[in-house]
Amino acid sequence: MLEKLIIQKTLRVPASTGTAGDGSGVARQMDAALLDVGFAASRDLLDHLGALAPGPAMDLAATVVSAVRELAGDHVRHNPYFIGFPERVPDTIEFWAERLRAAVLTGGGTATDEQLRDAVRAGGINLLDLPGYGTYQHTWADMLAVHDELIAGAGDRVTLLRLGDTAEVEAERLYLALAGSTTPLGEADLSILGELASACTDADQPAEIPVRENRAVLNGVRLALGRPLVGVDSTTDVLRLACHVSGGDVSLATATRFRSFRRPERRVLLAALDQVVAASPAKLGDIGRYAERWKRLGERLHPHEYEQWPHAREVFAVARGERKVRNLAGRAESAIRAGAVGTAASVLSSAPGLLLRSADRLLRLAPRAERAAVVEAVTGAFGSASARVLCSLREHVGNRLTPASARMYASRSRSAWVGPDRRPPLPADLVTELSALLDAEIGARLPVWERPLVVDPEVLDVALPLSGKASEGGFAVLPRGSRATVSGELLRFFMYWRQDSRRTDYDLSVQLLDDDFETAAQVSWTNYRHDGVVHSGDLTEAADGATEFIDVPLSIAGRYVVPQVNIYAGESFDEVAESMFGYQSRSPEQQGAPFDARTVRSRSQMRGRGRIALPVVFVKTEQGWQAVWLHLYLRGWPSFNRVEENTFTTAHRVRALMERRYLTMSYLVDRWRERTEVTLWGGLPPDEPVTFIGIHAPEGLPAGSEVYTLDRLAELIPA
Repeated sequence: MLEKLIIQKTLRVPASTGTAGDGSGVARQMDAALLDVGFAASRDLLDHLGALAPGPAMDLAATVVSAVRELAGDHVRHNPYFIGFPERVPDTIEFWAERLRAAVLTGGGTATDEQLRDAVRAGGINLLDLPGYGTYQHTWADMLAVHDELIAGAGDRVTLLRLGDTAEVEAERLYLALAGSTTPLGEADLSILGELASACTDADQPAEIPVRENRAVLNGVRLALGRPLVGVDSTTDVLRLACHVSGGDVSLATATRFRSFRRPERRVLLAALDQVVAASPAKLGDIGRYAERWKRLGERLHPHEYEQWPHAREVFAVARGERKVRNLAGRAESAIRAGAVGTAASVLSSAPGLLLRSADRLLRLAPRAERAAVVEAVTGAFGSASARVLCSLREHVGNRLTPASARMYASRSRSAWVGPDRRPPLPADLVTELSALLDAEIGARLPVWERPLVVDPEVLDVALPLSGKASEGGFAVLPRGSRATVSGELLRFFMYWRQDSRRTDYDLSVQLLDDDFETAAQVSWTNYRHDGVVHSGDLTEAADGATEFIDVPLSIAGRYVVPQVNIYAGESFDEVAESMFGYQSRSPEQQGAPFDARTVRSRSQMRGRGRIALPVVFVKTEQGWQAVWLHLYLRGWPSFNRVEENTFTTAHRVRALMERRYLTMSYLVDRWRERTEVTLWGGLPPDEPVTFIGIHAPEGLPAGSEVYTLDRLAELIPA
């Protein structure tokens, strides 16, 4: 349902067009149901629901409650292996001994220690196959029966839902925002864009679609409907479209098995290719980068059958090596190898984005006599590059005064490469010059506000959302590098998965690091307890879904707490029917069931490539604990991944990310301060309409206010 999608993405409830009447009773019921899962309806929303007839009011209320329960992860049953978790978790060795006794004496009785030793010496015992291990020994109802109701705490989360326009208006607004985004979208948002594109084909279209992956998604819908393609101005646009409609990776990070195309589809794709190459033959230089994929696509499109599009046939001739075309990057690389770095910079000047992405390398390699020419070329490209590229370069330059202890590169699939940083630092005067010029260019492109600007301090440490690839879908999920204050005295991590077609075993673990990023301890299915940290027990299959928990008191001695999810066996994060990670914040006196949506601070999907997920790290600072988002995946082994075996690689990636200085929302706010007055939100609503920037919108903002919350922060980054 579009309504549910809009609620989950924007926290705005589309207004119903149902019959008017008295729905006040339904409004009260919905308000109570929302509070049970940590949400609250604005006064306008309650008034709107109360003015509907009971039937339409109940339909809208059911949609709202269902949407937010899914958002917080409350739509599934979270059941721990140990029914009394966290109070009745046994010692690890005692538990294994008990399971072993059950295996030795399957007919009843009590096994002696000598019998246990004999059984172990005899071999052939798989600990994971011991009776009663890894599967629920109680029902969800049994678990609830041994827990009291949650004791409400003053710090429990309450997230406000606001009333929006009709579903059609909200869908079109969200469609235009996603389609016209100046930054790449993540997988979840690309999926949403595809759904909205089908519903909004006849609605207003964005004036520009800057991100090519978005174009591919929109054109996939248009291809299916027989509509003209939009925004195709490169050969790679056609390749992305073919990958998308074949169910492949629109980012081209991984290869795609192309499906068979209908003759009308082949005509559209070949005609688009022909038009691009006819207008700019130099774009044939882009073919070599994906030559193998072009060859495979040619086998499906049969370009030799269509003599009316000769330029399209040239594309596949280049892919097969029958024609040689040098691209821009190749010409620049040849110049660099010849020692003519200034010439390379001049060649790349016709592609400002590529030049700025190569700026560090060019500046490092340029001899003193050519450095001025390279700097001039780089700074001369500022005015032609996108603001996203400028912000990325500004963040990069800010980290180049000294070598990093470890250099990390996170790919678009969120896998992370880490290695030593052997690059010499950039000169301090050059860093200062580039930073000042970038600040001026970025600041000049930021929107000018007609209303007073009010900023919630909590948003200042959110990393600029320069790419949706650096995040995950979910609730209250922040981009990689963002920091959020952690309240309460106890963290509870939860991880849920439901296998699709084969037995799958995910393991939630915690790695504790000291000040030097050395492993101090770990808690997992092989070690249930350490210094107050408690594991809920290991589950080894999830045909109907399974949840594992870990409690971490914030009085713990360690400096860094790193939760991770290891795939021990079975389906990958991309293959399972459903998977999620999240954390709750509680006080020690709060009892209740292990999972309660009111205490959930964040819930994210796990859909990356790799066998080990690192969603977030928690760090103890002088001001208290903070959550720092990672959104990383380690390759790991095909099976049997355990926290004990990846301590080094995990610590290296955590250290590299923690030491990196990210560009945050405070950077943009500082640019605005140079031209206008900025007021920090203190909790009291202003007297006049304002432009509000924050993670969530507060209630009480005057009518006419413009609100930029977590779902809209990317809109603040100009083109």
